Amino acid sequence: MSGTRSVNLALQPTDNARLQNLCGALDENLRQIEAAFDVTISRRGQHCRISGDPTQSRLAATALQLFYEQAAEPLSIDELQLGLIEITRNRHARAPALHSAGLITRKPDLHGRTPNQVAYLRNIQEHDITFGIGPAGTGKTYLAVACAIDAFERDLVSRIVLTRPAVEAGERLGFLPGDLAQKIDPYLRPLYDALYDLMGFEKVSKLFEKQNIEIAPLAYMRGRTLNHAFIILDEAQNTTPEQMKMFLTRIGIGARAVVTGDVTQIDLPRGQKSGLVEARRILADVRGLAFTDFDASDVVRHPLVARIVHAYENAVSVEANAGSSGVKRSGHN
Repeated sequence: MSGTRSVNLALQPTDNARLQNLCGALDENLRQIEAAFDVTISRRGQHCRISGDPTQSRLAATALQLFYEQAAEPLSIDELQLGLIEITRNRHARAPALHSAGLITRKPDLHGRTPNQVAYLRNIQEHDITFGIGPAGTGKTYLAVACAIDAFERDLVSRIVLTRPAVEAGERLGFLPGDLAQKIDPYLRPLYDALYDLMGFEKVSKLFEKQNIEIAPLAYMRGRTLNHAFIILDEAQNTTPEQMKMFLTRIGIGARAVVTGDVTQIDLPRGQKSGLVEARRILADVRGLAFTDFDASDVVRHPLVARIVHAYENAVSVEANAGSSGVKRSGHN
């Protein structure tokens, strides 16, 4: 392949234990790096030879050196894959760090992996109401929950309130059995997952019992005033303008709110305006609010996901071009 070149890298300082942690069992970590950058890594002792696209090979070399520096202890799959995303998206070894205290969660290394995520976290820390708008997988909800936990652990708020409109995503679920909490549980599962991941199941369960964490369906928020609370409205694209106004006016003294949503995934009835879209238009110039926009470059998932998405996009493009060519040919016959 004409575009293929090799990059040679000598990992320093020499440390066999660190090298073993870098490579992983049966060189599994090296295979992850190869897949992320579409390169081939050949290793002999501390010396690595990386073959592939020149730019990708250099990024892979950067990743190897970075992970080697971090490999005093065995590398977890989370550390490896999140680090690969960071390098791939930001094109350098280390993501920009927040100029603020770290978040108090079970994951002490939690931070923004992309510039937009860094800006989002800063906006949440500096504003009473923050909007995070963008596609799925960009960390909008997860980072909002992390900030809520951090605020609770620092005694900045006395409780965490999670809410979401109960709108079905293109499917009719019919009657859901159980009490109110059980009925809305499927809609709030992403929030539960983030809480358990960042706080632990037992602690979250105890806080639910003490009502320090509350699940409140959006329809039941009317008439309330939420003081000294960290409130997260998830899937806000499925609110109506009236619901959005109602939610934003529930915020009381000492409260902080984060509103998240993806305006490309609106499940409201046809012709119904989205409260998130309307809020973005109406509140754009209101001081004290912050808007953070995410895009596809902020998606934080398995490193192969980006390549899978690109492959599907290329396939659709090829099919579209083939169809267009076929129409033209039939027109000449």
